Amino acid sequence: MENKNNKLTFSRRNFIRTSALASGGLLIGFNFLTSCAETATPPIDVSKLDFKDFNAFIKIAENGYVTIFSPNPEIGQGVKTSMPMIIAEELDVPWKHVSVEQGALDTTNFTRQVAGGSQSIRFGWDALRQTGATAKQMLINAAAARWNVDASSCSAQDGIIKNANGDELGYGDVVNEAAHLEVPENVALKEIKDYKIIGKDAINVDIDKIIKGKSLFGLDYKVEGMKYVSVMRPPAFGQNINSFDATAAKNINGVSDVVQFGDKIAVLASNTWAAMKGKKALNVTWKDDNKLESTSNHDTELFKILDGKGLETRREDGNIKEAFANADTILERTYESPFLPHNCMEPMNFYANVTEEKVHLVGPIQTPAGTARRISELINRKEEDIHLEMTRMGGGFGRRLYGDFALEAAEISNLTKQPVQVIFSREDDMAAGIYRPAIKYRIAASVKDKKVTGYHLKEAAINSNMYGLIPHFFPAGAIKNYKVESGNYQSNITTGAWRAPYTNFLAFAEQSFFDELAEACEQDPIQLRLDLLKNVKDGEDPNIQYSAKRMTDTIKLAVEKSNWGNTKEGVHQGFSAYYSHNTHVAEVVDITLKNGLPMVEKVTVAVDCGIVVNPTGAKNQIEGGVIDGIGHAMYGDFSFENGKPQDVNFNTYRLIRMNETPIVNTYFVENDLSPTGLGEPGLPPAGGALANAIKAATGQILSKQPFAKSLIKHEASLKV
Repeated sequence: MENKNNKLTFSRRNFIRTSALASGGLLIGFNFLTSCAETATPPIDVSKLDFKDFNAFIKIAENGYVTIFSPNPEIGQGVKTSMPMIIAEELDVPWKHVSVEQGALDTTNFTRQVAGGSQSIRFGWDALRQTGATAKQMLINAAAARWNVDASSCSAQDGIIKNANGDELGYGDVVNEAAHLEVPENVALKEIKDYKIIGKDAINVDIDKIIKGKSLFGLDYKVEGMKYVSVMRPPAFGQNINSFDATAAKNINGVSDVVQFGDKIAVLASNTWAAMKGKKALNVTWKDDNKLESTSNHDTELFKILDGKGLETRREDGNIKEAFANADTILERTYESPFLPHNCMEPMNFYANVTEEKVHLVGPIQTPAGTARRISELINRKEEDIHLEMTRMGGGFGRRLYGDFALEAAEISNLTKQPVQVIFSREDDMAAGIYRPAIKYRIAASVKDKKVTGYHLKEAAINSNMYGLIPHFFPAGAIKNYKVESGNYQSNITTGAWRAPYTNFLAFAEQSFFDELAEACEQDPIQLRLDLLKNVKDGEDPNIQYSAKRMTDTIKLAVEKSNWGNTKEGVHQGFSAYYSHNTHVAEVVDITLKNGLPMVEKVTVAVDCGIVVNPTGAKNQIEGGVIDGIGHAMYGDFSFENGKPQDVNFNTYRLIRMNETPIVNTYFVENDLSPTGLGEPGLPPAGGALANAIKAATGQILSKQPFAKSLIKHEASLKV
């Protein structure tokens, strides 16, 4: 069961503490299934329903219905559905009898309340299983005590406990007694063969609210007396407030306050329109610092880094110099990518009400604990004063990791002593964002006797570089002489995580380079990768987290399912495989040419993510990642001039369109290994597979994103 390459440990102490400190929460006290029907009876007074606290994760009603709290932020990755599925499986309760609620920030009772790095299920797997199994055993123990029999003679299934005499009790019959029992040690977990919920398709628990537009997201949150806030921020990175006049803004109907905080000005109003109109009416003059940056300057600086000698070595094996000196051929190419904004469909927003009693925060956030801590420091309040409720997020992709919008809300509420909701416009979101940094890679490889003998990767990035174990990803370990170096340029433009940080572009650079390398070796591109993987011995190098065997099996599944090399005339294929976020992915892109333009028809994806908890949700994650990867590789472009972004809305910023999305067929490698991430791993291979397909169709080598710019002669048509 355990994934040896990615072993995690679960602290039993955490669960025991969770049970001991169980607390209440918002309950939906009616049959959630029948309530979804159009003719459903409106909910009755929930205070009169008899749901019982069991532990921080579980509440059980007398009729056997169970409420399971999902601890982690829901960003569209499906954890609000899949995490409770894991608990319900081990608790052994029918999924149709389960309703799911979002847990509030509670770092005492819940562990790792973060949405980032595709790690929620991976880190939560053992803890959630233990939670469900322990609760089940406590319910059995309570029933056994009532019957005065040994617990080992009892069993539970589908929410019903039975003893050897044929007596039965429902979970709801014994929940009160069970909740006060000692937490048992060493509970048995289910065998995979006995799973009834995990591995079966489950509908997103929020789908009814999403489809019907019911309140669910941060922007839906309303409180009587709440002020809507639009914030004026410096229009260019490197500018500060010189002076401002708020007279015209204050004369707008609905505007109640104008407040400066730092280099920003907040306009408070009774509605969003008035707040935004008030912001536009502000008369502000700005002063520049001496560093208003432009993309052309960044390009110059990044090339200087690649050409220089001050790079930091991140991994070095063998002797690169000797390999290159003895090579028959040396292949070298430079790959370039731009800044990218996140473009969440739901712009940034957050509610805050700072009073002497407590700090109440509500909104969409990927890092609730870290944000609460930063707010406590910002307004000099104890962390225990802060109550943070998470709403569902309309996209995140890394943007909501940072919580700057929540800090703004807390600071404004603290200054004005009013409940406020800060709301970004689309222009605010794109012009005052935290962006994927622009990066350039230069890759060189040596070939001797049609074999790859050396591989040298240089990275030049804005503000930071590849981190953690990324320098040890494939082809580390597969090529004897191997070196990775990096350097960065410090910019005052804010940068940060963007879906699959660094690997979102690194994978394209490496995987498209590998197709060229295969040509230099006069070898099939997939066979070249498979041959190199044979050089890797799993577990030999602790820094190498990818598994050669798992990647090989994943590649072979993609080859089989895509009908690689046997497509009909006019279809051109491109291949790419990449390991990231502990998941192995291989993709084959099928394109055709229409009037000389590449049309992506189909993408076949093979994935090894261990056990698949919810196949429907898993496929959704892969499909979203693939489409996101293709769209941004093809069109994603974002530049700066004198510190200002050149695009601030979708009228000029190009995203992939509905009619350009391909069919995505996803296949999972079947095994019994612990689950790994899915929100990000589908994206990195997509750009490389697309580039390789275009090269197969046209012969054109694409080394700079977005590809649309490189396909310059077709650019006008591509923008139709």
